[in-house]
Amino acid sequence: MPVTIDARTRLLVVAPHPDDESIATGELIQHVRAAGGTVEILLLTAGDNNPWPQRWLERRWRIGAEDRRRWGQRRRQEVAAALARLGLAQESLHPLGMPDMGLTACLREDLRGRVREWAGWLERIRPTLIALPALGDGHPDHSAAHVLMRLAVAAGQGAPPPMLSYLVHGRAGERGESVALPSRADIHATKLAALDEHRSQVALSGGRMRGLADRPEVFRTVEPVAGEGWLPWQPSAAQRPWLKLTLADREGARSWPWSKAPLERDASGRWRLRLEPVAGPHFVKLHAELPSPWIFDRWGWCEL
Repeated sequence: MPVTIDARTRLLVVAPHPDDESIATGELIQHVRAAGGTVEILLLTAGDNNPWPQRWLERRWRIGAEDRRRWGQRRRQEVAAALARLGLAQESLHPLGMPDMGLTACLREDLRGRVREWAGWLERIRPTLIALPALGDGHPDHSAAHVLMRLAVAAGQGAPPPMLSYLVHGRAGERGESVALPSRADIHATKLAALDEHRSQVALSGGRMRGLADRPEVFRTVEPVAGEGWLPWQPSAAQRPWLKLTLADREGARSWPWSKAPLERDASGRWRLRLEPVAGPHFVKLHAELPSPWIFDRWGWCEL
């Protein structure tokens, strides 16, 4: 699927947290602006559930609700400064106020409502190109954002716009054609200057974040998946009592403990969900209902 950037381009960037827009799409934004196109940023959360940098900078251990609210305001100011570095007006930023580290819960609780809301944004912005997190990104907010946007696009009228996925966390292989943008020293320097505006984040993790932003901006075209719906996971018998499956499609979100999910298994040990035919994409998440300090997904989502 060819991707053309010109004066008619209306790019929509889906950013789960402040700084994702700079790390993943800082150069793409500049290319669109240089071509005379427009850019809109859908900022899903304020990034307020981010306690370790806050503890470091504010010299406090306990983080309460008011502290989180204040931290979110700070990060909103930082993303505004980053967008100014990238040549965008503040009107291009559309914060949704969703809970940081809570997008998967939003999806499970009210998928249809969220899809309607996001479809409304698509109607207002009418993007000709969408940049969204990769389904295989290890951060649960990023992968859930992919699911929500894909379902919102599928719920719209007419042909869907081209979509480019970006990977920030992890090395998951993505389907689709690779799209790499030409880079120049001045474009890359501006991207890094935008990242540095996220001062609350680079104060504690500057090396890691600059390492992420220093990588070439390589995207994958998002293309429909065809197949028989086999799951990519084969959990052991010892793991299964702790696992749940969540299905997200145009009918909404449904979850089951592994033992009660409508699963079937073939002779080679592969599993798949027995699903009634429903138009549009289907996404399944495998997850454990166990407390853990580890924020990243072990299994994550797959598209059937």
